[in-house]
Amino acid sequence: MSVLRLLARRSVPAGLGTTLTVVLATGAATPAAAWTGAAEHRLAIETLSSRPDQVSGADALVRVALAGRIDPRSVRITRNGTDVTRAFRIEAGALRGVVDGLRDGANLLRASAPHARAATLVVRNHSSGPIFSGPRQYPFLCRTEQNGLGAPAVDNQDGQGMRVRGPDGAVVGWSRDCAAPTVTDRLYRATDGTFKPMPADGTRPADLATTRTLDGRSVDYVVRRERGTINRFVYSIAVLESNWNRRVIYRFDGGVAIGHDQGRLPGGHLYHEGLSLGYAVLYSTGTRTATHYNTVLGGETALMLKEHFVEAYGVPLYTVGVGGSGGGIQQYLYGQNYGTRVIDAAIPQYSYPDMATQTIHVGDCELLEYYMDVTDRANPKWRNWENRTWLIGMNASATVPNPYLGGVPGSTECVEGWRGLTPLALNPLWSPGDPLWAQMDPPGVAQTVQWSHWGDLVNIYGTGPAGYARSTWDNVGVQYGLSALTSGRITPTEFLDLNARVGSWRPQPEMVQEGCPFTPSACADPAQFDPWSSRNMRLSPDGGSTPAPRTTGDRRAIRAAYDSGIVFTGDIDIPVIDWRHYLEEQLDMHNSHQSFASRQRMRDHDRNAANQVIWFTDARPAEAFDQTPEALAVIDDWMANLRTRPWRGVVGNRPALAVDRCFSTAGVEIARGEHVWDGILDNRPAGACTSRFPLYGTSRTVAGGPIAGGVYACDRQSVPAAIARGRYGSWRPTGPERRRLEQIFPTGVCDYR
Repeated sequence: MSVLRLLARRSVPAGLGTTLTVVLATGAATPAAAWTGAAEHRLAIETLSSRPDQVSGADALVRVALAGRIDPRSVRITRNGTDVTRAFRIEAGALRGVVDGLRDGANLLRASAPHARAATLVVRNHSSGPIFSGPRQYPFLCRTEQNGLGAPAVDNQDGQGMRVRGPDGAVVGWSRDCAAPTVTDRLYRATDGTFKPMPADGTRPADLATTRTLDGRSVDYVVRRERGTINRFVYSIAVLESNWNRRVIYRFDGGVAIGHDQGRLPGGHLYHEGLSLGYAVLYSTGTRTATHYNTVLGGETALMLKEHFVEAYGVPLYTVGVGGSGGGIQQYLYGQNYGTRVIDAAIPQYSYPDMATQTIHVGDCELLEYYMDVTDRANPKWRNWENRTWLIGMNASATVPNPYLGGVPGSTECVEGWRGLTPLALNPLWSPGDPLWAQMDPPGVAQTVQWSHWGDLVNIYGTGPAGYARSTWDNVGVQYGLSALTSGRITPTEFLDLNARVGSWRPQPEMVQEGCPFTPSACADPAQFDPWSSRNMRLSPDGGSTPAPRTTGDRRAIRAAYDSGIVFTGDIDIPVIDWRHYLEEQLDMHNSHQSFASRQRMRDHDRNAANQVIWFTDARPAEAFDQTPEALAVIDDWMANLRTRPWRGVVGNRPALAVDRCFSTAGVEIARGEHVWDGILDNRPAGACTSRFPLYGTSRTVAGGPIAGGVYACDRQSVPAAIARGRYGSWRPTGPERRRLEQIFPTGVCDYR
């Protein structure tokens, strides 16, 4: 059994998937949806804003259901023995209200009425968090002032965290957790397309725009915005004033960062495409992967923000996720890990299945580029940039300018899209160098951080014997360029040389600081130019006679990745419209095959991906049309169908336009239907969209791996077994060639069956 299949049998992530329970006065625990017992008149309690064991903020939206002939006015509700009945109002034959004043830990809610069986519910409050993401990350850089919330709250006098200064400039204390008071303001959309503060005197600005909401009404474009901190991150809730359409967009954002930072609130938190129609828009710097890539922490933050919104505004008709790149990843993962608790539908843009498994092939990029640029530079094949696709799998171009060669034409997606992410993910010494760290104490605290993806997620991966976070990266048995060999593009001699000399990465304790261009101060010395991070590679000590060592990923870290839910395994059952511009010719990092990697993982999970539709819009020569508003409209129809006919399920309620489609640069449909993407995940002739938008792969797919990706460490077969099974195409290795293969791969080669 492959490591991917073995580890896909993951346990439920901590804090996920348990059943809401109602504890009756008899002490019996039963599912909330079930009515048991002999009494005709009964009460039941449920929390609507979160799971009862995952309450935060010391409050919860609670519903008390009545069975039998119970006068709602006779019901009495208590919190830890204190009467809170006045917080409730009668709605649709039940009682609903926000119970506040919850203490940290367990709280007992009780509902009773004359001649009725009472109900109790234990609610566990986690105050300001964390709930299940593990110990908080320190040091943590505060950005409350940059985000318009003023100075962070002083929470210690121990010289720990960001210095907080008083009006006279003197230090009055320190902030480790970066809390700040909640602020609300009113903005308007101006006729020039910008958002501006509403006049304090209540006058109507001359340049105030109007907007047509989802129900067709024309209203002034005035927005109420609330900002504050939840789970240490800055959040925003924005909605048209008095014109909420009872639908929510959770706006997720992308980027790449290594945490220890509160993050910046960008303009996207005022998402015009949603606000203009009356959607409420939720945003948090903690669900922006330009802040961090811990999707367990991000999921926890999203749950807490959604909880806060529901308590303040009520339960929406639905919440749809919108966001690109890392914002798309979060939608796949949160739909998998939390069902409909964060989002009920998803519009992932420029997405990948997850970030964690992208490190697998991204870690190959510089190894292969260094091999072609330096190790095998005499080989004329690599002077033709397009040939590099043979090894990296991703697209390459002879015409795209290369910024690392002074703009000379010739580049690859590894260079254009991914360069710099290898040291960012792997090297614990490559710190961000933000000048704001000078305001943090104790002095030099930034140098105590392990600045790597593994260090950022140490709560998940765990710490190894050397004191560094465990790493999943592995290339043992990987036969780089295998497809190029079997297709005759490279010779057996070149194949053997490549795999003998490509190498791997040093263990984290042995890594050194990056050179130029990643450490700008090093650029004064031309000898420090090292865009491949070659100083941190494990290469052959004698030009290939001794094969370069490969790296073995930590098996505990790999299992933890699956157990935590940071790997998308395809277990998702919400409407998904996966949309992207086709950016392959720009060598953009958002390679188009990733939509189908997600689809294949969904098929691998339960043989069904019918709840996901894939849309491409052409971007040649440039991006010109945003298909998201159309996707929002289709999702709205889809969700309306689900409300009307819930028994048909997600797939049975797909509207006519919720099908695979592709579009021209102007957004005009080219083709739609079940077979437009034929030829990608099957052996059928290429469909209409497949023909229009050719896909590329990764270094691991051209080494024989599956399009789904996600194989951290492959099962292996012996070299003789691989030869016997015809894995090398028409090449039949001679005795010396077989012995060389066995020397390069002493524990066998990857077997992806």
